[in-house]
Amino acid sequence: MGHFESEFGKWVVKWRWSIVIVTAALVFCAGYGVRFLEFNSDTRVFFSEENPQLQALEKLENTYNKIDTIFFALAPKHGNVFTQETLEAVEKLTSSCWEMPHSVRVDSLSNFQHTWSEKGDPNEEDELIVEDLYEEAGSLTEADLQRIRATALGDILLVNRLISPSGHVTGVNVDIYLPGESNEEVSEVAAYARRLAQEYRQTYPNIDIYLTGGRMLENGFSEASRDDLTYLAPGMFVALMIVVGLTLRTVLGTLCTLLIILTSMVTGMGLAGWLGISLTVASVNAPTIILTLAVADSVHILVTMFQQMRIGKSKSEAICESLRINLQPVFLTSATTAVGFLSMNFSDAPPFRDLGNIVAMGVTSAFFYSIFLLPALTAILPIRVKARSEKPESAPCERLANFVIRHSRKVFWGMIIIILIVTTGTLQIELNDNFVKYFDTRYDFRRATDFVQEQLTGWDVIEYSLESGETGGINDPNYLATVEAFANWYRRQPKVVHVNTITDILKQLNKNWHGDDETYYRLPTDREIAASYLLFYEMSLPFGLDLNQQINVDRSSTRFTVTLRDVSTRELREMDGKAREWLHDNAPPEMFSYGSGLSIIWAHLSERNIRSMLGASLGALVLISVILIFALRSFRLGLVSLIPNLAPAFMAFGIWGWIVGQVGLGLSVIVALTLGIVVDDTVHFLSKYLRARREYDMNASEAVRYSFRTVGTAMWVTTIVLVAGFMILTLSGYKMNSEMGLMTAITIILALVLDYLFLPTLLMKVEQTTDNTLPKGPISTLEPSEPDK
Repeated sequence: MGHFESEFGKWVVKWRWSIVIVTAALVFCAGYGVRFLEFNSDTRVFFSEENPQLQALEKLENTYNKIDTIFFALAPKHGNVFTQETLEAVEKLTSSCWEMPHSVRVDSLSNFQHTWSEKGDPNEEDELIVEDLYEEAGSLTEADLQRIRATALGDILLVNRLISPSGHVTGVNVDIYLPGESNEEVSEVAAYARRLAQEYRQTYPNIDIYLTGGRMLENGFSEASRDDLTYLAPGMFVALMIVVGLTLRTVLGTLCTLLIILTSMVTGMGLAGWLGISLTVASVNAPTIILTLAVADSVHILVTMFQQMRIGKSKSEAICESLRINLQPVFLTSATTAVGFLSMNFSDAPPFRDLGNIVAMGVTSAFFYSIFLLPALTAILPIRVKARSEKPESAPCERLANFVIRHSRKVFWGMIIIILIVTTGTLQIELNDNFVKYFDTRYDFRRATDFVQEQLTGWDVIEYSLESGETGGINDPNYLATVEAFANWYRRQPKVVHVNTITDILKQLNKNWHGDDETYYRLPTDREIAASYLLFYEMSLPFGLDLNQQINVDRSSTRFTVTLRDVSTRELREMDGKAREWLHDNAPPEMFSYGSGLSIIWAHLSERNIRSMLGASLGALVLISVILIFALRSFRLGLVSLIPNLAPAFMAFGIWGWIVGQVGLGLSVIVALTLGIVVDDTVHFLSKYLRARREYDMNASEAVRYSFRTVGTAMWVTTIVLVAGFMILTLSGYKMNSEMGLMTAITIILALVLDYLFLPTLLMKVEQTTDNTLPKGPISTLEPSEPDK
């Protein structure tokens, strides 16, 4: 291995032009795949096919209709919906929404199917009337307006769903069914809805119009993805130019580094395109992460090369020496980083799998470009460094080394105490999410959703398919009574704003058939009567407003929908758990059902993902440790490396627990994401330490000082680059990405602190009695005999 490392640099310098040409061709071929990349805005992309909550939702949607919506909220500035102008706007908007692409149903005040009885001949039964709540709003009288107001605010089917209890905000709900023939369908529908909303804002300037709904959420994913790709990646590139330029202090060296990270990013994204990986709001930040991680290899190689040139070696000699010194550590850090990201394939959320795979491909390509293309370019370009006899530029690291060695016992136990105290913050963490609030308020969708939740109705929905156990069983009075009791139980729960169930329609019909007598606003007690009520009602409904969304084909089950306002995922899980307990205790076995819906799936996703990623992170940690044990040829040091590699993530979660207290989906992959990254500095420090021990026969304290002198500066330089890169992610308008960036930056900073303070003292404590037990002789750990910059 040592011979290979010594000859490798000479080979690269000799064939530099061929390497550049071949590499350019490979980058072009790989990067051509970028043209195949597509954005996937489907909210369900976060759920794997094995997800049991997704399977339950798909079963429910196969039984009834699939519902994804566009929701217009209309808020007249004078605070009263029941005026000619506002009702006219609702009526016309309802008509316009039927023309929206892929719309299959529109619900509003204007076309709400109001039922009432009309007195006929004394010898005949009253006639049941089913008609729109109102028509031709421009001709309504004051008496008409008052009647419509009283009817709307007194109907349980409308209040907190399409009209606020005070009558100051109303909504128009559009059900959208997409054929799934193109990824652009969501953006086309969203663009149409926005044009429609803007048109009505101009026509009715006294009415504020807000646009939300499930389809707008999906479009929000797409917009957040494009924004991050458009602004964060270029922002990261500029930040890297500044940091690397200030570090290397050479224009050509900086340009070489930037070329390496650009080719790494293009290769990673191009391979993703060739493999058919779609970009999502999570995986779209892969370019930014690749840009960040690809810098470290180049910095280590260039810093060592410049240092060798400053002490008088020729450029070719410096290149060869830098490759000899850095080849193994750079390989180890690249391999461990790739292992960490590949462990994300065990995530329950496919976008995180894609993120891990894309970054792993980018990091792997960065390794090859760093050891082939980078030295070849530096051999070709007229890079010059003035040779001079200089004092070590790592004086601060030298002073830190002296402090750590002099106070090793105090530093060691002090760090142990700090690690334990900070880590206890993890006990304060609860799994909690609100996926609407993932979006920053810079997005219209988020502001509109907040308004609708505050003023009109809730966003989160729990749905059940309540089985009767027999064909036509939904007309059974016992079944209806249980459904009604379940609805009443739910209405008493906190944050529940609306319950939609077939029993409310039946109670209204029963009242209508008895001359609108309020005492008959109750469920029919006869099965045949209930069936006839529903049959007559459905026959009277206009096209597009049938009950297919609530009743299955053989009338053996009904859809039960609960709408909640401003709830967290933890509260959703608890609510569904209580509901299942109620059904278990109060309903027949066939009626028992698990809650479903996108809100429930999101509520369980963080919990499922954390569990899956804990196992994956443990497996990655074991694999990384095995790699280090074989590479370092020391079982003892391989185990020692576990603590500084794992502790930063736990400390970061501890800090998060003390300050924030809640962990969501974005942070569920942090251990796997950071594990391979934080290993980098540990590997470089340990490799220098072992070189000193094995080749220079230094004792533990001297070897620690040597490590600080040779790699200390490079460690904080690469840390600054990594932290700068991940802090760029905090500017994302999508909370999942911004939190992931912030937590990763915190973890990397903590890793540097542990590698500076805890790792050296741990090494001295573990090896203070084994100074003569390590194998002697050359080792290809690739460190310079002189201090690095």
